[in-house]
Amino acid sequence: MTLAGLYAITPDAGDSRALIERVRVAMQASAPRGWAALQYRNKHAGAAQRETEARELAALCREYGVPLIVNDDVDLALAVGADGVHLGRGDGDLAAARARMGNRLLGASCYDSLEGARRAIAAGADYVAFGSVFPSPTKPDAVRAPLSLFGRARELGVPLGAIGGITLENATEVIRAGADCIAVISALFEAPDIGQRARAFTNLFSNRTSTFV
Repeated sequence: MTLAGLYAITPDAGDSRALIERVRVAMQASAPRGWAALQYRNKHAGAAQRETEARELAALCREYGVPLIVNDDVDLALAVGADGVHLGRGDGDLAAARARMGNRLLGASCYDSLEGARRAIAAGADYVAFGSVFPSPTKPDAVRAPLSLFGRARELGVPLGAIGGITLENATEVIRAGADCIAVISALFEAPDIGQRARAFTNLFSNRTSTFV
């Protein structure tokens, strides 16, 4: 599977039905062209709700041909048959996750650290993400990663993700800097027209594909 394009991350939500519908609208508008993946993330939900949502999203992703990545929970990713898991600092040991995930995708948040990315790849990460590249409404206190980091990180030989404060207006700048995929939450799921916004983001990748598969 390729890792280039829109890497949508679900917003924290209390209403499962509304969450699933927002994702469906986004995918129905443009998937799978221009999509890298959907990451399921809901920090406010309990275990039962998280499993229910993850299972429904797994089915939806299969329907539209989009890989599902589960945030910070290897057990949940395996339980719902997700395509991968993404771990941040303190979310668990990458090497142990690699062993459990088999040939599924393993992603790692590396913030502003090129050396951290090297360590993550050595531990088995298939792709790495840097950010926050811009001030983020989701994580206002997050460390900032300069766009120049993406040029230096090309030597790593894995797909590079960018996260944090990315909007339709600044996304092209991030892609030109060297990011293979752009992670967005509010810029997609809080848009007045989610379908139209999904098409706009994926169109940014219409003539660009990652060399990584």
